[in-house]
Amino acid sequence: MTRPRVLDLGSDRQLIDLDFRDSEGLVAAYLLPQEDGWTLVETGPASCRDALFAGLSAAGVGPNEIRRVFVTHIHLDHSGGMGAVVDAFPNAAFYAHALGVPHLVDPTRLVASARRTWGAAADPLWGPIVPVPAPRIHALAGGERFDLRGGELEVLATPGHAKHHLAFFDSGIRGVFTGDGAGVRLERSSHVRPAVPPPDLDLEALFASLDAMRRTEPRLVLLSHFGPTPDGAAELGKYRAVVEAWREVALAAARESPTVPAIARRLQEYDRAGRPAPEADRAMLVSGYEIAAQGFLRYFETRGWILSSRDGPSTDAAPPRPGREP
Repeated sequence: MTRPRVLDLGSDRQLIDLDFRDSEGLVAAYLLPQEDGWTLVETGPASCRDALFAGLSAAGVGPNEIRRVFVTHIHLDHSGGMGAVVDAFPNAAFYAHALGVPHLVDPTRLVASARRTWGAAADPLWGPIVPVPAPRIHALAGGERFDLRGGELEVLATPGHAKHHLAFFDSGIRGVFTGDGAGVRLERSSHVRPAVPPPDLDLEALFASLDAMRRTEPRLVLLSHFGPTPDGAAELGKYRAVVEAWREVALAAARESPTVPAIARRLQEYDRAGRPAPEADRAMLVSGYEIAAQGFLRYFETRGWILSSRDGPSTDAAPPRPGREP
């Protein structure tokens, strides 16, 4: 592990680089001050536990000072390490969306899904997925508020990427922590990539969630992948247009061949057009084309825009147009 990076966001707010895959600038956790200690947003995967604790140490924060731990959703790159840090944070209360809490208490399905998707690479990639004791974790629905030093943290229900997705607005810096709700824009990159995985991708809910985040009038948009965006709140409006463009590409590919490889190949061609390959390849470390293809294909099938991939392509419905929902 390289020396941990801790980036100052102002007003005692800090970003911890979790050094995911031994690489800088892929997965972030955020440290926020409260009167009697500190609040942590995102744990990252268990494989980043050492980096998280090194970052806390570099920030001058001891494990006993962590009072609250929030995760935006239960995908493993955001919350897979929650169970692995419970004992080390004896004074902390843990929070997740109500739909996600049962899977953190009993991660059997999370483990099975990871191994089904990643095979033998799952364990070293994500680390041990440890249950969170039920008494230590609290369910959120959106609308809750928590005191911070110099502000408060508001919980926003932001489904779309997943039903159990939350964002958090920090009034002290007017910053919204978006998880995967505003996509992936890696550090030092000008390119945003959609985060549109299966199984419950819902683009209508995703766009409504972007509107909800925009209504907070944030000065900062803080991505879990990765950090503050250069465009601030304008990023949220731009992200919708990017998702719509990818939807168009994916739907055209699906109507020709409703298979994950065919859709992924078309998305990759579109995404890499006119861009340096290293930039696109680096983004694949946290947002692969096949995952996006799986998400779009399931979304199209459940809405009847194409027939099931078992039945062949459909051309019954008129394709959606950019900027307009079908």
